[in-house]
Amino acid sequence: MSSQQTGQTMKPATAAKKLGVYLPATPAEFQEGVVSRAELNELQADPPQWLRELRANGPHPRPVVAAKLGVSISGLARAGVTEALTTEQIEALRQERPEWLEKERATQAEVRKESVRVKNLKRDKEQGAERD
Repeated sequence: MSSQQTGQTMKPATAAKKLGVYLPATPAEFQEGVVSRAELNELQADPPQWLRELRANGPHPRPVVAAKLGVSISGLARAGVTEALTTEQIEALRQERPEWLEKERATQAEVRKESVRVKNLKRDKEQGAERD
């Protein structure tokens, strides 16, 4: 393959990931083909009905489920959530607020706080080094 052709097409799984959709829920022709960069850009710019429907109602892949619930993918796994969930199922979990969800949200909040603290510490250290 020439370097010009490299990166011009992608597997359906990669395209689905970039589009934020669950591959098994996509149409067969999407799953069985390859997607060019131009096609991906077109799907993002002007999503067809099936893509709008998937993004709105799911089923959603785990990274999207985790983001919608405010937890990590690892947190989903710890809770035994290993499958794609629909928007309705995600909303139900948000309403029910099971103990695992509250715990994982708290964990995620702590991780974010620590990340900000480390980032600020690093920035302050770099600024201090510049003044010396």
